[in-house]
Amino acid sequence: MYDGAAGMEESVGDSSAAARLSSTFGRKLQHYLDKAAPHTAARWVTATLLTLLYALRVYFLNGWYIVTYGLGIYLLNLLIAFLSPQIDPEMEGPTLPNSREDEFRPFQRRLPEFKFWYSYVKAFLTAFVMTFFELFNIPVFWPILLLYFITLFVLTMKRQIKHMIKYRYVPFSFGKARYKGKEPVDAGGGRDK
Repeated sequence: MYDGAAGMEESVGDSSAAARLSSTFGRKLQHYLDKAAPHTAARWVTATLLTLLYALRVYFLNGWYIVTYGLGIYLLNLLIAFLSPQIDPEMEGPTLPNSREDEFRPFQRRLPEFKFWYSYVKAFLTAFVMTFFELFNIPVFWPILLLYFITLFVLTMKRQIKHMIKYRYVPFSFGKARYKGKEPVDAGGGRDK
C-alpha cells in the first residue's frame, strides 16, 4: 500500500538536499569570485584564452554561426553598458561639470568592470556548451551574419562615441594623475665657478 506521508517526506528531503547542494555550490562560487576580483589582468587573460578556445572550436567544427552571432550581439550589448554612464545625461540632464565652479563627479559605469567580465565569461561558457549540441547548429550563410554584425557594431559605436563627445565624458582612466613638483633650487646661488 502507498503511504502518501512517507512519499511526501522523501520528496521534501530530496528538495532540501538539492537546496543545500545549490547553496553550497553558490557559496563556493562566490568565494572564488571574491578571490578573483582584485586580479583584473589575470581575469582578462583567462577570458581571452576562453575566447580563443571558443573561436578555435567554432572554426574547426565549421558551424554554430547563429550561436556565435547571438554571442556577438550580447557582447555588444555588454560593451555599450560598460561604456555608458550610470546616470544618462540625456534622461536626467547634464551631471558632469560644465565650469570650474561645478562639482567634479567621477565617471560611474552602468555596468562595472567586474560584472562585465563575469557576464562575458558566462556568455562564452554558455556558447561553448551550446557547441556540443547539434540542435544549435543551424545552417546559415555566415558572411551575411558577419557583415550585419560589423554594420551593427560600427553604427552602435558611432552613436556611443557621439554621445561621449556630446556629454564630454571618457569611460577610461589610466591611473591616478601624477604631477611633478618644482625642481630643487641649487643651494650654491646657481652660478658655476
